[in-house]
Amino acid sequence: MKKALIATVSALTLTVSGQAFAQEPITIGILVALEGAFAAGGADGVRNIELAIQQRGGTAGGRPIRTIVAPTDTTPDTAVRQARKLVEQDGVDFIIGPLSGSEGIAIRDYAKTVPQMAIINGISGALETTWVDPAPNFFRFNLDGAQWGQGLGTYVVEEKGWTRVAAVAADYSFGYTNFLGFAVDFCRAGGEIVDRFWVPLGSADFAGVIAQLPDDVDAIYLGMGGTDAINFLNQYDQAGADTNLIGGTIMADATVLASRGRAKEALIGTPTSGAFAPDNPDPAWQEYVAAYQAAFPESERFPVPSLFGVGYYVATLAALEALDMVEGDLSNDQARFKEALSTMTLQTPLGEVTLNENRQATGSVFVTEVVEGPDGNLQSVFRARVDGVTQTLGMTPDEFRAMGLPSRDTPDCDALAGR
Repeated sequence: MKKALIATVSALTLTVSGQAFAQEPITIGILVALEGAFAAGGADGVRNIELAIQQRGGTAGGRPIRTIVAPTDTTPDTAVRQARKLVEQDGVDFIIGPLSGSEGIAIRDYAKTVPQMAIINGISGALETTWVDPAPNFFRFNLDGAQWGQGLGTYVVEEKGWTRVAAVAADYSFGYTNFLGFAVDFCRAGGEIVDRFWVPLGSADFAGVIAQLPDDVDAIYLGMGGTDAINFLNQYDQAGADTNLIGGTIMADATVLASRGRAKEALIGTPTSGAFAPDNPDPAWQEYVAAYQAAFPESERFPVPSLFGVGYYVATLAALEALDMVEGDLSNDQARFKEALSTMTLQTPLGEVTLNENRQATGSVFVTEVVEGPDGNLQSVFRARVDGVTQTLGMTPDEFRAMGLPSRDTPDCDALAGR
């Protein structure tokens, strides 16, 4: 009788403990740039995190979800400082973020100091983050900047007939990475890059660069975004320049298309490539856009989610899906949670996403072109799609590695021609 009573009490204790654990909130730290050139995009990232959690009823794995936002300014030092605060002071369970390329590399290295905790990338896109000495607990469900450049080079050569270009891009990790993806595709399609100009992130004066742009090219590739892109386009227009433009992934994002002033006029007819096409007819995408528009007042959001918003939305989907798969179990240094993140096939508004051995996404790239809509506002329209884009851009790992890491001088167009 006594043994039976003890067994019954023990069973009840385990049941109650399990129920308590199931109801204990999971706290997610959100590392996102809310200052600097990408502040508007960062704010859209926060909106999309809220949307993803709201769509799940505020829970995942049977546990309530709460978030703590740690704002950054796109600099690596600030990103690491804020990540430490989230972990050491706020006691978050895991982190989603960061936003910018150089931040991502820094957070990859920080992740190695907290191996017990998963860090899920927000939307940072530097290649090195998951390609060079990747952290086992860092997961990226967005394509990197080089992957986002795939398809654009072939499109401008075959559809536009542009074979000679000069490039102006941001002088930091994502700028190099995104340009590399375009250049690899462009050069293999027979294009020639005649000159390259690199400008610091956060620049305000582009007059010197604009004055040096060559006249004997078919187009100028512009690899910048946010307020940098708006400032460049305004000054480009004021200088009377009218050469065709090719946009890097963040050049024709909603944060730029929704800006005011004459800068937008220079973008009409500009092809670009990246994570999504706003007019993608896929029902999953259309449902997501409708949910985004319904969730936030028109005055507080973009007409469609920005690249930054989409990235944080997909990252949050991955986190919530993995929590459901493991029933909220973050024990044993989050072993089951990390395994779920590594092996899942994630269904997203962008299509199917899987992770490779570096925990880097393989997925789809969309080529779009900027047009003036019926209401006079600019919009990007679908032109082409490339599925199954890998981290090595269709090369073997050895071929990709031999090309060298993205930099001011890499890739070498002559070496790529015909590859």
